[in-house]
Amino acid sequence: MKTRSVRRRAGRTGCSVEATLSVIGGVWKPVLLFHLLGGRLRFNALCRLTPNATQRMITLQLRELEADGIVARTVYPEVPPRVEYELTPLGHSLKPVLLSMRSWGADFQAGLDESGVAAQPCEGAEPA
Repeated sequence: MKTRSVRRRAGRTGCSVEATLSVIGGVWKPVLLFHLLGGRLRFNALCRLTPNATQRMITLQLRELEADGIVARTVYPEVPPRVEYELTPLGHSLKPVLLSMRSWGADFQAGLDESGVAAQPCEGAEPA
């Protein structure tokens, strides 16, 4: 099995916000992490919870999160193979950040609702 090295963080500015975004930035990583707050999930469950993302994109995002120590991947020796993902302790430390992002997003969407733009609630597993 090939192991990826941890990605370089905050290479441009040295800013801690840049370091955070280098790990959890993008469209799908925060969504996947939010769903994993509810506990361990199989790959197909994550795909169902994020239907607008391709399986390839989900795989790439999960691999990056695994390389950064945020997500743990467990492969069970079964046919067909079963793969489960869960947050590591470092991943669980992102819970307040993710919940704050959800809260801010809900407030932002509520403001958009008043202007006539439809808002989409964050669906899926509710964090414990």
